[in-house]
Amino acid sequence: MFDDLFPIDWGAFHFLRPQLLWGFSGVVVLLLLGLANLREQSSWKKHIAPHLRPYMISKGSGRVKLLMHLLLMAALGFGVLGLAGPTWKKIELPGQVLETPMVILLDLSQSMMADDIQPSRLERAKFKITDFLDAGPGARVALVGYAGTAHTIVPLTRDYKIIKSHIETLSPKVMPFRGSDLSKALALADSLMSVTPAPGTVLLFSDDFEGEDFDLVQEFVGAGDHKLEIMPLNTPAGSDVPAFAGSGGVKANGKTVHSSLNSAVLGQINSLENSSVHTLTLDDSDVALIAKNVRENLKFTEQPEEKKDEWRDAGLLLVIPAALLLLMWFRRGWVVFGLVVMFSSCGQKQPVERFADLWYTRDYQGQQKSDAGDFGEAAKLFDNPLRQGVAYYKAGDYEEAIQAFSQDTTAIGSYNLGLAYFKTGDYAAAQMAFGMAVSQDPGLKVAQDSKMQLDKVLPGGGEIDPSQAAEQAEKGPAKARQNKSMEDLSGGGQEATKKDMEKERLSETATTGTRTAKELDEVPDDLKMAGTSDDNQEVLLRKIDDDPARFLQKKFEFEVKRKKMKPDSNENSW
Repeated sequence: MFDDLFPIDWGAFHFLRPQLLWGFSGVVVLLLLGLANLREQSSWKKHIAPHLRPYMISKGSGRVKLLMHLLLMAALGFGVLGLAGPTWKKIELPGQVLETPMVILLDLSQSMMADDIQPSRLERAKFKITDFLDAGPGARVALVGYAGTAHTIVPLTRDYKIIKSHIETLSPKVMPFRGSDLSKALALADSLMSVTPAPGTVLLFSDDFEGEDFDLVQEFVGAGDHKLEIMPLNTPAGSDVPAFAGSGGVKANGKTVHSSLNSAVLGQINSLENSSVHTLTLDDSDVALIAKNVRENLKFTEQPEEKKDEWRDAGLLLVIPAALLLLMWFRRGWVVFGLVVMFSSCGQKQPVERFADLWYTRDYQGQQKSDAGDFGEAAKLFDNPLRQGVAYYKAGDYEEAIQAFSQDTTAIGSYNLGLAYFKTGDYAAAQMAFGMAVSQDPGLKVAQDSKMQLDKVLPGGGEIDPSQAAEQAEKGPAKARQNKSMEDLSGGGQEATKKDMEKERLSETATTGTRTAKELDEVPDDLKMAGTSDDNQEVLLRKIDDDPARFLQKKFEFEVKRKKMKPDSNENSW
């Protein structure tokens, strides 16, 4: 293991952490204190009558005590040297290993409602997405829906259950504009995958591919190392595109629009590097193959040809002489004292926190961090999504809070989700979340009050004008006027005895439960003030449809207004 370290190159010898050599000052202090103690013991013996000394003082050699003390100091000295990190040789390290992201693009245009593939193209795409996630790609996956505009339905996540829960409600009706703008979808996918330098994979479910789509795909795969996997969802015979409302089909220039598989364009796309077109199968073998490829290429080594040289820490070698000295120093009670001294002199905090898992649950540790005001660290410790969301919320990380609270299906979870959406500036989504909380628990008064306030602020079925939202937000605290992009809410001392630990564990659940309840009662001041304007007092309360599809529809509509998104006028409406 360490054979390649020898012989020692004294010309290159140095310490990686030379500042830790100051630890020798502590060793010197302990050495002097020990010598002074031995000298003091020798001096007071002279005051005892010689004939009484054998009966009053236990037998023992002063030289042995001195030797034991010196051995302990030598062991501590080796420990300080080891911590300082002696080194004299470099080793080559490969490039940084990254995890590749993945984005699923789902076409939500009207042509996806055609039934040449049963039960419909869109429903089959939903089945395939579910099968793909069940196959376990292993990567972080995001879900994007697109028609005339593209929108993030679920951001990058490893919790595939969240994606599955959103799939069932998707239809062309949730999209704010008609059409099938692949360029906007690919641009959004590239933006989502830009969180890491690693190349990502895009899985596209769509039906109609034209000549301009080949140019888009060629530009996308040529601009970087991203891979594009395409699942065409129509047949060579095709089908008429059903009408947006009622019976019949979509008309263009007086004729019914017919959608069919364009094999020529798909063949050209398949010939491109990093682009593959897959044939739809009756079983899940098609998406299982894609999941396998993603799983096998999950790890990406950044710039493998550029290896980094790093000094090898040889401090571990000094553990051997330190351990041998401690063995020679062994005497009842002394080793325990020595270990206490060594551990207490170590300033490393990480091992202590690691051992905390032996005594406390993660939620209890998170509550302790939360009580200390360190909400960011508390959120990382919590296992309970409700408590985790509360911690993220208090830390001001509302995006992560939304991600946590979205896993809580209770009325309290929906209410907290509304608070987080409100903080991100997505008032329409907040209104819908409060409505869901009220429908789940009509007795939840805080949710009723919050919903009523937003009902007054959001006229016209919950659609809010950005200027009006800003005007209302200015009445509240400055920190409430955040307008971040919404992607994904909620709320050592002395040695302890075994009995003390048992008492702590018994009171743990009740304590954290009480504190969480108090945290969840907090409502943003700007939400309380919303709707107090005289102009809004006479607005009639409306009943909000709590259907998840309506929730997404209002979310996308608000996003369109906030970002001033517009569809391409050259795109077909189907």
